Amino acid sequence: MPKPFVLRWGIISTGWIANCFVTDLLVDPETRNVTDVAHKVTAVGSRSIQSAENFIAENAKGDESIKAYGSYAGVFADPNVDAVYIGTPHTLHYENALDAINAKKHVLCEKPVTANAAELRSLLAAAKEHGVFFMEGLWTRFQPLALEVKKISESGVLGAPLALQADLSLDRRLHRLPKTHRLLDPAFGGGALLALGPYPLSWAILALYEHPANQGAVPSNVSATMLKTSLTGVDRNTSFMVTFAERELAAQAILSCNINVTFCQPGVIIRYEQGTITIAAPIYCPKSFTVQYLEGDKVTKEETRRFEYVGNGWHFEADEVARCVRDGKGESSLWGHDKSLVEMDIFDEVRRQGNYKLPPGAEKVV
Repeated sequence: MPKPFVLRWGIISTGWIANCFVTDLLVDPETRNVTDVAHKVTAVGSRSIQSAENFIAENAKGDESIKAYGSYAGVFADPNVDAVYIGTPHTLHYENALDAINAKKHVLCEKPVTANAAELRSLLAAAKEHGVFFMEGLWTRFQPLALEVKKISESGVLGAPLALQADLSLDRRLHRLPKTHRLLDPAFGGGALLALGPYPLSWAILALYEHPANQGAVPSNVSATMLKTSLTGVDRNTSFMVTFAERELAAQAILSCNINVTFCQPGVIIRYEQGTITIAAPIYCPKSFTVQYLEGDKVTKEETRRFEYVGNGWHFEADEVARCVRDGKGESSLWGHDKSLVEMDIFDEVRRQGNYKLPPGAEKVV
């Protein structure tokens, strides 16, 4: 058997999300039946060498071969780093990703990929110029459950999709958080939309935007409303409708995200001409979905699929990055640049309609 392609990773930031990513990165790929790619953490960058060293000790099994840097620049300059994972707050993604691209590193950048669509377009142009792979870390899209839902959705067995509802809500007890918390601070792009919104929207993109009948058309209409918290003015509750009606597909998604209530079940409902798919919450890493087959209002068959694997689901996106880098690709076919652009264009419009403006300097390109 040929040896797997090993991708060498540099980690930017040492917060909770980076912890989750690295923990999964170090899970043996064979536990998920992956033998063609593998992963190695070679560098970690933080605001101090001590915090980088602590991160390595706690999350990378104390691997002494991993280089600790007290800056991100050290990771970008490290010749033993092939790809960089960026887990900083939203409004830092642009500058961190651009520095990585300019250093000719491949980039996996946490969602939302940037603070706005203009920043993303600038990064994509830079990635193309420097010939590096670039992808938003929408980890849900690479999980086995999402792949199976897409397969059923596009098989035609349920007919065309007509309506979708998806919600992600988390009760973060806002009054207990410091106003400088990334969820509450406008300078970090705080609020429900940018923190949670990518998840309900990703299901609409999978089921509606990606559906062959849509033929790659962008939404024909976006309508949104926001309720802001008096604590800092970031959005506390956001709901938005996304309509696709430019091609053969005619369908609408009703999406919501809240940071002051907990999630509901099911998290996603996709309605088709001859059936329904319901996806169990939490929708960022669901472990089961149910398909109902309908004749009129009568359920003729019901099937539930459950998924279990070692790890928490971040390693699937890492495998995709490794394969794309190995094959010389600039983007993923599963979550390509066009899908991140659709996402960010929608978010820009939702924020415009909700009159949520980030403070001066938070957006590096406008």
